[in-house]
Amino acid sequence: MPATLPVAPPPNAGRVVAVITTHNRLAQLRRTMGRLLAEPEQYLAAVVVVDNASDDGTAAFLASIPDPRLHVLRLPRNSGGAGGFAAGLEHARACFDPDWYLIMDDDARPMPDALARFHASDLRGWDAVAGAVYDPSGRICDINRPTHDPFASLAKFLRTARKGREGFHLGPDHYAGGVPVAIDGASFVGLFLSRRGLALGGLPDARLFVYGDDALQTLRLSRAGGRIVFLPQVRFEHDQAAAGAGQGDRPVWKVYYQHRNALILYHHAAGWLFWPICLVVIPVWALRMRAYPGQRRRFLALFLRGVWHGLRGRTGTAHETVLKWAGSLT
Repeated sequence: MPATLPVAPPPNAGRVVAVITTHNRLAQLRRTMGRLLAEPEQYLAAVVVVDNASDDGTAAFLASIPDPRLHVLRLPRNSGGAGGFAAGLEHARACFDPDWYLIMDDDARPMPDALARFHASDLRGWDAVAGAVYDPSGRICDINRPTHDPFASLAKFLRTARKGREGFHLGPDHYAGGVPVAIDGASFVGLFLSRRGLALGGLPDARLFVYGDDALQTLRLSRAGGRIVFLPQVRFEHDQAAAGAGQGDRPVWKVYYQHRNALILYHHAAGWLFWPICLVVIPVWALRMRAYPGQRRRFLALFLRGVWHGLRGRTGTAHETVLKWAGSLT
């Protein structure tokens, strides 16, 4: 990870409001809130925390914070990351109408100089800014690498077909180069979304619950004419181990959302190429069952439901139903 360097102090980005979604990860949230509320008000005007019906002491912890910049939106039921970000952005827009929204998970946090570097950057002409995300050991977070639209041109599609993920994700050279890079998609970890960017891309699709809401929303933004930039000097830490970074480390119920939402995203992104792509990726995805020893029947049932609903664009399944599928199948 690059060393911390002095930053020009004058903020020029206007008012920034952070939006965080949390559910039962109090230890991670404590660290993130400590990092955010250490920022001066001229860098961070407010913090909106969406508490997705946590029952681990999160509500009491947030109530104990005296900083008036903190605004808590507690939802009556867990709406997932997608529902939380949709509700949080809508709340922040109604209450603050800031120049920029800073979006991140509860297990992600800006490096100590990230906000200062953001304010010191030339932001003219950009509708969203993606920071460089690293894990606590200093390695690039693979799941948070920004992307180019692999369907934007024949050359990009062929590059993706040849190189896979490396064909459309930014690589280590982009992180080390220190040069802004125009991109088409980014994750909701260290994403600064401008007022215009939110208007162009709209709110995240709350029906997705988890996975793909960030990719879909930023792709909508870029395809609507919005411009997104990757700024490698604006750095974030993502403690992704807390959520389970590997396929088999994730709760089995996430299998349904992972594959359903991927197909919904592909359908939106790929156009007429969607069906040929499905013939290639779905059999490959099925092999992920090997990462779930002892739960392969549950994986298969959730996988097949996710694929069927994704092919049909069906997003109306209640989360409680998904949990029932994951818990009652044998």
